[in-house]
Amino acid sequence: MDIASVDELLTTTRAVRKRLDLTRPVSREVILECIRLAMQAPTASNAQDWRWVVVTDPGKRAAIAEIYRGVGAEYLAQAAATATDPQTQRVYRSAHALTDTLARVPVHVIPCLLQPIDDSNRLVAASAWASIIPAGWSFLLALRSRGLGSVWTTMHLAREREVADVLGIPPTVTQAALFPVAYTIGTDFRPAARPPAETITFWDGWGD
Repeated sequence: MDIASVDELLTTTRAVRKRLDLTRPVSREVILECIRLAMQAPTASNAQDWRWVVVTDPGKRAAIAEIYRGVGAEYLAQAAATATDPQTQRVYRSAHALTDTLARVPVHVIPCLLQPIDDSNRLVAASAWASIIPAGWSFLLALRSRGLGSVWTTMHLAREREVADVLGIPPTVTQAALFPVAYTIGTDFRPAARPPAETITFWDGWGD
């Protein structure tokens, strides 16, 4: 295994919003390739109960984008205006920009679980989310390795049922995220600024 290449993939898979190529088509096969890789992720009790809804229809993408914008546009604009940290401010501005362009992103991918999630039971909820989050991240890594990008968004979940109605998703199915997928404009992504691992790592006890 080429550790350098793996490390580059892990450290440069960024949240991509403004650098999504809205004009270049994305083939069905490349999406399926990435889903095949994502399906190798572990699932709780080996349930393998993930499902993937891929949206390419322009009308449905527009409907989803309108719901997304209704949830997030005002909040993200205010957050961008009040953030004091420059990096955080850039993130909010980028997220707000996505509310304007989401309908034009060529593919929307919604990872789902074939079960409702009981958030009142932490063990059950954690196991359920652990069945879809690793697969979702593997999907994003696979996109990056093929010159595509995305961002893990959850804003639409505030109106999850409306999106479900657009796509015919049954009420027993839980949507986990919305990935807007496109080829990236350039591939020169860099590692993000993060604190040293030593400053956030404790050994054998909290604070040690």
